[in-house]
Amino acid sequence: MRRLLALAELNRRFNGRDRSADVSGTVAEILPHAITIRGLSKWASLGDLVAIEAANGPVVAEVLRVGGDRTVVVPHQQGGSIAIGAEGRLGGRLSLRPHSAWRGRTLDPLGAPLDGRGALPDGSKEVGLDREPPAALDRHRVERPIRTGVKAIDLFTPICAGQRLGIFAGSGVGKSTLLSMLAALPEVDTVVMALVGERGREVREFLEDTLGAVRDRVVAVVATGNDSPMLRRLAPLTAMAIAEHFRDGGQHVLVIVDSLTRFAHAQREFALASGEAPVARGYPPSVFQSMAKLLERGGPGTAGQGAITLITSVLVDGDDHNDPVADAARGILDGHIILDRRIAAQGRWPAIDLLGSISRLATKAWTNEQRELVQQARALVARFEETRDLRLIGGYQAGQDPYLDQAVALAPHIYNLTAQSVATADCFDCYAALAAILPNPASKATTEVRTPNV
Repeated sequence: MRRLLALAELNRRFNGRDRSADVSGTVAEILPHAITIRGLSKWASLGDLVAIEAANGPVVAEVLRVGGDRTVVVPHQQGGSIAIGAEGRLGGRLSLRPHSAWRGRTLDPLGAPLDGRGALPDGSKEVGLDREPPAALDRHRVERPIRTGVKAIDLFTPICAGQRLGIFAGSGVGKSTLLSMLAALPEVDTVVMALVGERGREVREFLEDTLGAVRDRVVAVVATGNDSPMLRRLAPLTAMAIAEHFRDGGQHVLVIVDSLTRFAHAQREFALASGEAPVARGYPPSVFQSMAKLLERGGPGTAGQGAITLITSVLVDGDDHNDPVADAARGILDGHIILDRRIAAQGRWPAIDLLGSISRLATKAWTNEQRELVQQARALVARFEETRDLRLIGGYQAGQDPYLDQAVALAPHIYNLTAQSVATADCFDCYAALAAILPNPASKATTEVRTPNV
């Protein structure tokens, strides 16, 4: 059962205001997704909380728009029995007190436990959900490569600690499964996962079965598809605030958001309710600003802090990779992995498009020998794919083009090397395995990890 913040709790979070007087107003208008309150405009700011009297207990809402004599708020939860003339009391902003004991727990975006294991202990420091990213010039450089255990990623799109990576695909192509594989990263201290708009029946299966052995180090923030747009919008913000708490303590934190698109959809409903005009396929400008701020909160920390490695799925509507959300995300992230429906139809999992996927920090993860080896493999795969139609119509004859003969012979072996499932053991010596496939590699590949210059 979700926690409804009582009026006393709002008063406890009443930051920077005069507590000697109660600030309240009355409900003047009720719309499906917004409520108008008179009497708060002089004191209210965007993002403040308001507790509104209702028949079944106070309903918590967030200030969306402040006018001359009216304040528009959006409830966090649906279904409250609010009447015209009901009192609405102004409070502070939503905040959390993360604690190390939250690892292994499941909570909602308001910080209430969902796993039936009792109350969550409070930490010593209170943090807001909408913190600013660290200053650009104060951050550490991203240089330390990390091994994911997913062979296609480790070989062709390697990542580094503090990198922000997107997984782009339509529905049913294996995004969530790939995310669960990445949640098992051995080189991170804590995993914070935001499940945004997920199917309710899948949440428990995903947490208990798919995550399996790594569940004890995962903090899961869940907002299912039937939750209000406000809760779905808050889920990634809550997850990021928790991750920043662990990062500030010097930990390497992995944040997984599934999915960024559903966050954008919730933010769109929030922005449209405020009267903001849509500009790109129904998305108001603030949607892209909110996405950029959320993603920028990931990355390396400042002196004495750890790093947040951010991996988010991006649902490509209708397999259109020029969708506004996907296009904006590609411009912000440090790399993207594309899952192809045609590859999935061939039964090759994960269905990663080796040629279309890019890691902008790959050069920091590869040694020179590894880079040359991967480039050779990528060139063979490219030649194999660009002549697929020619070979299907019988236009290819062996012996006429030695390089094409080599691509036809070796590309299937490269595909077989990168295929794996959740239950399949990963490859501990992927570059050596790739070198064994390629004839006369440009130079000997090793599994040496590049040591960053300090």
